Amino acid sequence: MTAATRPARHPLYDVIEARRDVRAEFTGEPVADEVLGRVLEAAHAAPSVGMTQPWDFVLVREPATIVRFAEHVAAERAAFAAELPPDRRAVFEPIKTDGVRESGLGVVVTHDPGRGGHHVLGSRTVEDTRLFSSVLAIQNLWLAATAEGLGLGWVSFYREEVLSALVGAPEGVRPIAWLCLGHVGHRQTVPDLERHGWRSRRPLADAVHHETYGGRARGVGEEI
Repeated sequence: MTAATRPARHPLYDVIEARRDVRAEFTGEPVADEVLGRVLEAAHAAPSVGMTQPWDFVLVREPATIVRFAEHVAAERAAFAAELPPDRRAVFEPIKTDGVRESGLGVVVTHDPGRGGHHVLGSRTVEDTRLFSSVLAIQNLWLAATAEGLGLGWVSFYREEVLSALVGAPEGVRPIAWLCLGHVGHRQTVPDLERHGWRSRRPLADAVHHETYGGRARGVGEEI
């Protein structure tokens, strides 16, 4: 197959490659309701085990709530840094780990493990499929935001009970992500953690196995 006859690559692959965990590049410009609606529609279109759709989206714009959450995140970041050995702490310190204040919009994704009742089709032997469903909604949201030219950053320096109280999540409903969403001045081409030397990207060849874990019968891209 020549370059002339090779099928054009679908634009989805470009979106996947452009996706980044955004932290420092937010401009603070508000996201138009129409655009936000499209992004949320994409998230809500995610597949879910037993058609449970166990996710909900809490949109947080109230400055006081954003400040309270940002202060909590900063405290948890400091606690993590204090646990690191000196050499790793030196690498970690310059890395910005959230854009809670800068983005101006938080999308808190919650997960309701009880949605669908006890007999959920597809989760009898793998209970985590319910949680996986909510994570798939996050992935859809992330890719749609990237396609719209927006940035998104997933904040994980928080305690669930604190975020639950901030957004009034009902008992039993887990806040599994605070997503910073907004316009960006530019998008990094290399992930932040790789740019700062925290960890390097793992080659695909190291992640592909054949028939059994560790099986290396074929190289990636060879005829199957």
